[in-house]
Amino acid sequence: MGGVNHRVAWALAAAVVVCSGGYSRARAADATCTKEDFEAVVEAASKNLRDLNSENRPAFQEKLRELKSKRKWTYDEFMQKATPFVRDDKTAVYDKTSDQLLSEISSMGQAGAQSGTADCALVIELRARMKALTDTQVAKWRYMFEKLDAELMK
Repeated sequence: MGGVNHRVAWALAAAVVVCSGGYSRARAADATCTKEDFEAVVEAASKNLRDLNSENRPAFQEKLRELKSKRKWTYDEFMQKATPFVRDDKTAVYDKTSDQLLSEISSMGQAGAQSGTADCALVIELRARMKALTDTQVAKWRYMFEKLDAELMK
């Protein structure tokens, strides 16, 4: 679980600012969006992902250490046996979905920020993808915690 990289940050944020302004698809055609709106979306989305990771990573790592201690694993055993709690077929699907959403968000955000006139409908689409990305990351964390908690109960 690495930190949020620049691409992720740009991609995510591209959805938040105008969206948080309460735009609807119907209003988007009449609304005026600016380059700053897109940039603010990027900044807010980056913060959202960083916060999600900051909230979950320490607790997850602590549970992994608890499992290591409970099982009396050596460091090398831990590195091998802990991997399935972080990376398996299901987390790979979450990661693939997140990568796809990030790519879409990044492309849309850059297009919106670089265009001469901002497209508020594009901001609405960015917001939808941002929500999907956040939902995907929340589900991934939930899944990993459930899996780890089940193992700790054994």
